[in-house]
Amino acid sequence: MKLRYQNKEINLTECKTFYSRFKGFMGKRNINSALLFNHCNSVHTFFMKENIDIIFCNEENIIVSYFKNISPNKVILPQKKATKTIELPPNYYQLKIGQRLEIK
Repeated sequence: MKLRYQNKEINLTECKTFYSRFKGFMGKRNINSALLFNHCNSVHTFFMKENIDIIFCNEENIIVSYFKNISPNKVILPQKKATKTIELPPNYYQLKIGQRLEIK
């Protein structure tokens, strides 16, 4: 899958299993892709090796919250109206709340 915003794409992997959702980017360096977590409205960055950006979207892929350059060992509390979470490399997109992301 691909995540697209304003003509810029990044590879997107959906985390479906318990293990893939649990692991996410934990312990990974040189992050160059994005992860999608459906039915998720909060995250933590415990055991991460690098900073990440975190996007919370609703069912229509409209951005409801956006956290830039989140360092390891942080907790993002539940975000109202969010049904999806996307984790990606820091500063990959310059996003605005209310904009729609394209997932192909």
